[in-house]
Amino acid sequence: MIKVVFVCLGNICRSPMAEGLFKKLVQEKGLSDAITVDSAATGSWNLGNPPHRGTKQVLKKHQVDTDGMRARKIDQEDYLTADYIIGMDDTNLSDIEDLRDPASHAVIRKLMDFVPNPEKANIPDPYYTGDFEETERLITAGVKGLLETIRSEKQL
Repeated sequence: MIKVVFVCLGNICRSPMAEGLFKKLVQEKGLSDAITVDSAATGSWNLGNPPHRGTKQVLKKHQVDTDGMRARKIDQEDYLTADYIIGMDDTNLSDIEDLRDPASHAVIRKLMDFVPNPEKANIPDPYYTGDFEETERLITAGVKGLLETIRSEKQL
């Protein structure tokens, strides 16, 4: 089983959106038995909170259920069990690397790294920008590229 963990600052906007959109894509491609998906935060101030209402609206539009989604912080088990740990921006990536367990073999990259010629290198945080549509568009492109990469690397 391939494990993917999406990570952002608070785990209420970008990473749960990526989790939901990627899970749906994985299901549509018939790969739910091969890929498991989760999300986490680098910070701890939203722990236990559900996704932001803007993220919920985006995921509802895509028929993705957010029940049971709660913010949590990335932990050492994630580093030891995940195949891919995917950050949303340069700061997330730096924080993920700082917290990394030395025994981890996870691929750690930004989601936009999986988009050929991306319009932006980082996914802006809609908690601050208010632009959940832009976040949705960028994440959708990123998760499609990530799945193509996983399918190619793991021969799925």
